[in-house]
Amino acid sequence: MTKGVFLFDGDCAFCSSSARLLIRLIGQASDVIPFQRADLKQLGVRLEDAQSAVQYLSAEEQCQGALAIAKCLIDSRKPAAFLGWFIKTPVILSFAELIYAWVAKNRHKLPGGTPACQLKD
Repeated sequence: MTKGVFLFDGDCAFCSSSARLLIRLIGQASDVIPFQRADLKQLGVRLEDAQSAVQYLSAEEQCQGALAIAKCLIDSRKPAAFLGWFIKTPVILSFAELIYAWVAKNRHKLPGGTPACQLKD
């Protein structure tokens, strides 16, 4: 794998809008694609994991949630990498994971969210 792959829920309008923002921040540094269009088996990602949180895969690791966002930003080597390093600091990452979990659970209520964005319990 020469560049990272960032997977998000393409059926969710909120997630799609967030992915477009990520693309503006990182350019072509990573492939940002809906998990519904990815070969999850080839990537080694379980469907349940892709449905529950964003995923980031690089040659070195696979991560999800807030850490996935941070690693994708860092690996871009763009100015936004600074934000990724900030998110990855231990105290901030703990807080970011809590925020990510809340956003993921409530994304259907956020701007651009629809009932299709709601996660199954």
